Amino acid sequence: MTGAPYDARMIRAKRLDTGRAVEWAGETHGVWVDAHDPSADDLAALRAAFPLNRLALEDALERGHWSRAEQYPEHEFVTLRSFVHPDAPDDFTERVSVFVFRDAVLTISSAGTRALDAVWTLAGREAVNTPHEVTYELLDHTADTFFALADGLESRLDALEERVFLNARENPVAAVFTLKHLLAHARRLASDAREATALLARHAECTPQDLVRYRDAQDSFTRAAGRLDGLRDFLTSLLDLHLNLQSQRMNEVMRTLTAVSVVFLPLTFLAGVWGMNFQHMPELAWPYGYALAWASFLLIGGLLALYFKRRGWW
Repeated sequence: MTGAPYDARMIRAKRLDTGRAVEWAGETHGVWVDAHDPSADDLAALRAAFPLNRLALEDALERGHWSRAEQYPEHEFVTLRSFVHPDAPDDFTERVSVFVFRDAVLTISSAGTRALDAVWTLAGREAVNTPHEVTYELLDHTADTFFALADGLESRLDALEERVFLNARENPVAAVFTLKHLLAHARRLASDAREATALLARHAECTPQDLVRYRDAQDSFTRAAGRLDGLRDFLTSLLDLHLNLQSQRMNEVMRTLTAVSVVFLPLTFLAGVWGMNFQHMPELAWPYGYALAWASFLLIGGLLALYFKRRGWW
């Protein structure tokens, strides 16, 4: 079906065999059609050109839908969620939905994705000129965003670990739980993408070579999820380390306080004895009694302090 060209800002197209950008006029063979935040008129044009399954289109338009894949009678379908800023990790995500036809591929997203922008420049080059090859590249580049996310989080974890060791008074618990929340979110997205890729590889009508590519993408998501799991375990270990360091510092403080208390314990005893109101206490009438008391305090206190110091308790 052909018709008037549509707004290139909303719907753009490329020839899969040459990678040449064209103004889409309803072609459905040998093209990759990409729609960004399509309007009602755009959706009507896409539905008139492509046999889009109603359930798949609803999933593609739903905000925040998780990654999933499905084999419909009209086409294969996969939707992928990834992070908007994997290099500086935050909670913002983006999503692209891919409709895979026999001789065409349609992608729908709200504003594009990092993976989509990267693969768009590859279309028409060697090994990226069929719908399944485009789909694989989208999966593979989406997996790369999770590795970039893991790299960014690893740098933040290293900085946090250094802060835990160098600044004893800093409390990293809030930062640890913030990162654990982000890691759990990333782990869930990577796992969903892995399951979607596995389902697509299991049911897609494609060549054996395409199946190998899909399994490679599935393995990438598996490794990304495993790396995120490792970072989450590292965070748990870092929190345990912080608590152990705090406990050790508390033990050191208590040991010092105990040593000080022990030093003053015999001095308090002697002061209590000489402070009793008995009539016959020779030291009270002795001219050097006061000096004796101070000498006793200093000698006993000094000997105890020296003993604790040599034992490493002070």
